[in-house]
Amino acid sequence: MDTPRVLFVVTSANQMGSPPQPTGVWLEELAAPYYTFLDAKCDVTLASPAGGKAPVDATSLRAENTSPSTRRFEADAEAQAALHATVKLSDIDPAAYDAVFFPGGHGTMADLPLDAAVRAVVEHFYAASKPLSSVCHGPACLVAATKPNGEPLIAGHRFTCFTDEEERAVGLDQTVPFLLETRLAELGGIAHCAKPFVSNVIVEGPLVTGQNPASSIPVAEAVIHYLRRQVRGQRAA
Repeated sequence: MDTPRVLFVVTSANQMGSPPQPTGVWLEELAAPYYTFLDAKCDVTLASPAGGKAPVDATSLRAENTSPSTRRFEADAEAQAALHATVKLSDIDPAAYDAVFFPGGHGTMADLPLDAAVRAVVEHFYAASKPLSSVCHGPACLVAATKPNGEPLIAGHRFTCFTDEEERAVGLDQTVPFLLETRLAELGGIAHCAKPFVSNVIVEGPLVTGQNPASSIPVAEAVIHYLRRQVRGQRAA
């Protein structure tokens, strides 16, 4: 594994709820891990369920939600080109990648649980014991996935995600199609949630989940640590 290859899967959904509200990927949850991986000498590919231009949640572009990473991303012509021309996920061979990362944003709640390619990618990484990582609403990718024995993939595993309490705090608990923490717990997952908007990462084997935007970089760092540990194990063998 000379240069680890990381597959980013961003939402294609640009609206959510009834009446529809604009949404998309949350830029901090894309940009901060994107540069954490690139700066660690990983190769990153941006994909989405529909392919093409991926929508960005306009709220994530407000001044109070920006960061050095988001400003770097907005000024980065190569990153912008990748986001405007994401690879269609069904065209991706997951076996060609060493890890997958699902950024959040409320758009994920609209398309990730319903997309067959998302499910296939998630199940591949889980079965192969390769890092299956997500942050905030990104764990919506786990909702429809199953283990090789057919039970829900999340069953029996510790996880975190954007919590029901955080959803109520941002006033979208009546807009989302379901509450993510509740749904994953109903599927047999074991929620480990911190106080609202505090960084929190749960590592359960190859399953790496982060609670909120503050968890974005720590999730990426956990994946990098996992990959490096795999390399050390291969060399020792």
